[in-house]
Formats: sequence, C-alpha cells, structure tokens
Amino acid sequence: MAPPSHSHATNGSGAPHSQNNGAIAVDTPVTQCARLLDADEFRRHGHLVVDFIADYYAGLGEYPVHPTVSPGFLRHHLPAEAPSSRTEPADAFAAALQDVRDVILPGLTHWQSPRHFAHFPASSSTVGALGEALTTGINVVPFTWAASPAATELEMVVVDWLGKALHLPERMLFAGGGGGTILGTTCEAILCALVAARDRKLTVIGEERIGDLVVYCSDQTHFAFCKAACITGIQRDHCSEIPTYRDDTFALSPAELQAAMQRDVDAGLVPLFLCATIGTTQTTAVDTVGELCAVAAPHGAWVHVDAAYAGSALVCPEFRGVIAGGVEAADSFSMNAHKWLLANNDCCVMWVRTPSALVAALGTDQEYILKDAAAATAAEGVVDYKDWGVTLTRRFRALKVWLVLRCYGVEGLREHVRSHVRMAAAFEGMVRADARFEVVTPRRFALVCFRLRSPKNYRSAGGEKSANELNRRLLEEVNAASSGPYMSSGMVGGVYMLRCAVGSTLTEERHVREAWKVVQDRATSILRKMEIIM
Repeated sequence: MAPPSHSHATNGSGAPHSQNNGAIAVDTPVTQCARLLDADEFRRHGHLVVDFIADYYAGLGEYPVHPTVSPGFLRHHLPAEAPSSRTEPADAFAAALQDVRDVILPGLTHWQSPRHFAHFPASSSTVGALGEALTTGINVVPFTWAASPAATELEMVVVDWLGKALHLPERMLFAGGGGGTILGTTCEAILCALVAARDRKLTVIGEERIGDLVVYCSDQTHFAFCKAACITGIQRDHCSEIPTYRDDTFALSPAELQAAMQRDVDAGLVPLFLCATIGTTQTTAVDTVGELCAVAAPHGAWVHVDAAYAGSALVCPEFRGVIAGGVEAADSFSMNAHKWLLANNDCCVMWVRTPSALVAALGTDQEYILKDAAAATAAEGVVDYKDWGVTLTRRFRALKVWLVLRCYGVEGLREHVRSHVRMAAAFEGMVRADARFEVVTPRRFALVCFRLRSPKNYRSAGGEKSANELNRRLLEEVNAASSGPYMSSGMVGGVYMLRCAVGSTLTEERHVREAWKVVQDRATSILRKMEIIM
C-alpha cells in the first residue's frame, strides 16, 4: 500500500483547495506532524543515542558511582517551565543530549558501574537494551490477544521457556495447566497474587469478613508485601511479621508460622496468605518453601514465593536445591529477570498454578471495544493479559526476554550468574582471611554480608551499639572514597553490617579486589585513629 501523500491540494492561486461538504474545512499541517516520526530523522537521532550509550558504558569508570549532590540541585539548574515552541537550536535533540551528558549524568547513581555493589543488580546487556529499543519503537499495547496477537503469544512462549530454564514445576507453566505473565516489578506480582487470594477466600467465607483476614511474612520479607496487603484492604495489624534468628540464618521458621496461624484461628481470624522468600533483601536468606506450604495448606492459605533476586540463580543446576520439593505446592512464584538475567528494567515474571484465580479477581468483560469476534470464537486458547494484572496498558516486554534467551541461551545466562558468584566467593575469602573482619551470614549467592570487628577494649566499653557505630563509620568512609566502590548496609538481629552485592554486567575480578583494598585501607585508618584516642 502506498504511503499517504504529504502535500496539500491547491487551487489555481496556489492556496489550499477546500472541499466544503457542509463541514468546516481545516488546513492540517500534515508535513509538520509527519516529522514527529520521520524515518530519516529517527535514523539520525537514533545513531546519536546509540553512540551516546556506547560512550557512556565505555567511560563509566570516570564517574563516581554515587553523586555528591544536594536535594534540589537539578531543579535549580533547569528552567521552571518547558519550552513553549520549537525555538531551540537547529538540532534540538543533539543539544538535549549534551545536557544529559553535562547536567543529568553527573547527578545519577550509576547502577551499571562495575563498582556498584550496594544493591542487587539492575542488569543490562547489549541485547536487553536493544530489545527495549525495539519494544519502544514498535510500541504496541497488548492488553488483549486481539490487540496484538503475536505479542500475547510470544509472552506465553517466553514464560514457559524461562520457567523450564528455572526448573519450575510443570503445573505452573502453560504446558501444565498453569501459566505466567511479565509484569514490571515484584510489587505488582505480590499485589496481583494477594488480590486473587483475597477474592478466592472471600467467596468462601463472605465479603463481610474481609476484616478477619491475616497475611504472614517474616521480618526479612521485603516491605513491598505489607504495602500490597494494605492496598488490598488487609488491616495493618493483620500483617503478621514473624521474627527470624541468626541461628536459622534469618529464614522463616515453619514452627513459628504454625504457632502464629493457630493463634489467629483461635482468635476467630482467617489465615489468607503467606509470602515466602528465596533470597531476602538483607542477607539472601532462603525460606524452606516446602515446609511452609505444608503449614499453610490446612488453612487454605495462598503461598506466594518471592524470588525477585535469587530466582535467576535457578538457571544453574547447583542452585536448584533451594526450591527442590517446595515450589510444587506454592500457588504463585515471581522473579525479576531484570535483576540478574540481562533483561533490562523492567521485567518481573510471575507464574501461577491456577490462572483462573487471577482472572476471576482481575478480569473485566464490559469493554465491548476491546472484544474481538475471532478471539471470542476460539476463547479456550486465548489469553487476555489485561485480566492477569492491575493495568490495562502494558508493554511488550516479552520481546526483549525472547531476544535475550535466543541470543545468549540458557548456558550463557548460567555463565553470567556463575561469574558473579565466583567473584563474590573471592570477596568472601578476602574477608575471612583478614582477622579484623567477620562474615555475618553465610554467603549463598553473590551477596557478602560482613563487618569490622571491634577492638576488645572498644567493644567492652560500648557493646553492640559501639560495634554498629564503628561499621557505620566504615561504610561512610568506603563510599566517600574517590573512584571507590559503592556499598550498602543491613541490620539483622541487632547487628549492623556492610553489604557487597556483586552483579553488574561490567564488574570484573579486578573491581572486586580494588573494592576490598579500599575497605581494608579505610578500616586501617579508622582503627589507627581509635588507638590514638584511646
């Protein structure tokens, strides 16, 4: 089909010709509108962006990982109002990119830096980034099968591919009667699972008893869980956070859960939902999912497994033991492929054992505009993903996941994860080799939790509070080091510790060694000053 003409018809005088059929003639500036998505301009600007990003990655070592800026620094630098017309320089886009380089980049925390060890990774890859570009450029809205059939079906294929790679039970895959969807974040996944669990339970006990519902987690569960519980109408004091202990490596105790649920039942309350975690945020603790499911089952409580970070490690056979014999009984499972599997932000994959529970809670059937006769005729095999999540508008995230899996393969993902685990093991070895330090919790994946031991006379004078203050000071000095690493802290069992999370795609062994050298040097400086004072 020929593209539409961008020229105006004219009369003899050269003025636009107006066809007046009773309607008001409008001279639309078609040429100007077409330039907003002009192929040649897109190609020219696209090259600028690709070069910009490539140069950014090549020069990441020149940026401090974390900026030293004060609140308001950027708002005070930029105009108070947006430009009212296209009065910027001839190439406004190039000028804007220069502002990104000169004004915005210096104020960012550089999550892709090889020296970023503070948080679980937001992993990037060439294929993931270009997959995002494809997704954004194509810009479809696959809320129903009919709205973009290939997008929906690719998502169904991809979640089964990934589920098999992670060795999830077949009953959670489309191939086994379950199914999955790609959302933005774990927060969305937990919220969707909670809504499905709530509605399923209220169908049995009556909607008037929503105030009796109780949800359960450990004190190490991500705060997103209790936030989602509040959104779904669960009373704040009915979000039961069960304490964990160092002797149990901060994993949720099945016995403690059983006791908590029984107390609530005896009080006339109704256990609704358990959020178990594989790889908690502070220490990567792993809950014993199988035992917890056995506790929840007699109460008909929904069990969701949050594996946002550590779920990626399941591509490696050596880590599959963390879910062996456990996930089969869970109702839902989610992990963030954008954390460790090279699928750039955002990309959370959730699988459910009973998709009909999600659809019953989140589905809608009143929107006639969205219906499609062909899809309705073959409804049995059709998935409308608008009924699997909170949002109607959704992104074609499956495209980048498909590209990552196709281009890197499962074996490539395994090597990516293993390389970070090896580097984290090396860092742990360095910590253990220095008697001044201790590893606080056993390393399971690629996170090392460690602290500086207090000198005996200092520890006896102030106890744990003094030891914690010492490590706060150490972290401040480590993060203040120019061209140094960026780390974070955790507090478990009253113990303040430093966290070194290896996960950036660009991190190499030398970056880990250099990070440890900074930690040692800053510790030496602090301890020497303490000797002088004491």
